[in-house]
Amino acid sequence: MVEAWYMDESQEDQRAPHRLQPNRTVSLDQLRRLGVVYRKLDADIYETDPCLKEIRRAENYSWMDIITIHKDKLPNYEEKIKTFYEEHLHVDDEIRYILDGSGYFDVRDKDDKWIRIFMEKGDMITLPAGIYHRFTLDENNYVKAMRLFVGEPVWTPYNRPADDFPARKKYMKFLVEAA
Repeated sequence: MVEAWYMDESQEDQRAPHRLQPNRTVSLDQLRRLGVVYRKLDADIYETDPCLKEIRRAENYSWMDIITIHKDKLPNYEEKIKTFYEEHLHVDDEIRYILDGSGYFDVRDKDDKWIRIFMEKGDMITLPAGIYHRFTLDENNYVKAMRLFVGEPVWTPYNRPADDFPARKKYMKFLVEAA
């Protein structure tokens, strides 16, 4: 099951867990109230998984690819890792399904505090359009993930501040209504 917690303010290695002391965990219900959707699937059968097929049909995820983030597999690895860790938002939902390895998605809560979500094999996450977030590998330095989109993929990250974007305004309205 996915694990999430509030992060400390340390600027040390981004790949470390960065747990507050004492640890302040975040429940799946708390993540749902932020618009974050979590699912657990069987990554060993992703190519034929009827659950994944049904999710793709129901959510209209018509496009997908697989990315391997590792220094030996990803061109411009160091540059990409820095880009993924810059706080940003997207104008579309971000859907990631971890097929192997592990890493962290960090999202901002309604009070602008960082929540770290540990993702490993079999975890699927949907981050809503307009949520500020970032991604980093953990200390294992490897993840293989499926990226899913409705329609053609849009890769553009909009670094913070991007509060005037319609997707951000819609997300902020969602947070107010979900409270």
